[in-house]
Amino acid sequence: MTASADLRRSTKMPVLKECLGLGEFTRKGYSKLLKAFIAEFLGTMFLNFFGCASTIAWSEDNGPSVVQIAFAFGLAAAGVIQAIGHVSGGHINPAVTISMMLTSNITVLRALLYVIAQCLGAIAGSGILRALTPENVGGNLGTTIPESRLAPVQAAGMEFFLGFILLLVVFGVCDPLRNLSHNAPIAIGFAILVGHLAAVPFTGSSMNPARSLGSAVISGVWDNHWVYWLGPILGGTVAGLIYKHFFALRSPSEDLKSLP
Repeated sequence: MTASADLRRSTKMPVLKECLGLGEFTRKGYSKLLKAFIAEFLGTMFLNFFGCASTIAWSEDNGPSVVQIAFAFGLAAAGVIQAIGHVSGGHINPAVTISMMLTSNITVLRALLYVIAQCLGAIAGSGILRALTPENVGGNLGTTIPESRLAPVQAAGMEFFLGFILLLVVFGVCDPLRNLSHNAPIAIGFAILVGHLAAVPFTGSSMNPARSLGSAVISGVWDNHWVYWLGPILGGTVAGLIYKHFFALRSPSEDLKSLP
C-alpha cells in the first residue's frame, strides 16, 4: 500500500468515526447519551399521553373538538421541549431526528438511540393512557387514520407538508446565528398547533412517526401506517436541506471565504 493511500485512509477514518458518533461512547459521553435517551423517552411519552388523551370521546355528545386536540398536542410539545431541550435537544419526533442527522447536526448513533427512545416512549405513553381509561371509552386512543375519502398518496402528501412546515420552523428558530433558541419551544408548539388545526380532519395530523406508532401498537390499528413514517420524514428532510443550504445564516468569515 502506498503512502498516499495510507494518508487517505488515516484522514477518512476520523471523519467516519465522527460522523457515526463513536467518540460519544466514552465514559463521559455515555453518561450524556443516557440522559438524552431518557429525556427523549419521557418527552415522547408525555406527548402521546396528554395529546392522545385529548382525542378521547367520553360519550356521543361529548366528543373532542379539533381545537381541543390541536392545543393539547401543541402545548404538550412546547412544554416538553422547554423541559428537556437542554438535555437532548427536545426532538421527541423521529422526523426531527432523521432530518437533523441528514444535515449533519447529530451523529448516526445518537440519531438511532433517539428514534428508539422516541418509539418506546410513545408506546409507553399510549399504554399508560389505555390503562387509565375505562374499557368502554377511548376508542382507538387517537390512532391516526387517513380520512376514508383520501387516497393513501394524498394522505402521505398531507403528512409531507406537515413535516415540512414543522422542520422549517425547527431549523429556523434553532439557527445559532439568529439567537432565537429561547423562543424555540413556543414556535415549535405553534407549528404543531397549526398543523393539527388544519389537518386533523385529513389524516389525524400526526407530524410524528413515533406518535402514530405508539397509538397503533396499543390499539392494534395499522391502516396505512406507512403514511405516518414516509410523509413526515420526507417532508422534514427536504425542509432541513433547504434551510441548511439556502436559508441558514452564515458567519462573516464564511462569507469572506465564498468571495472570488
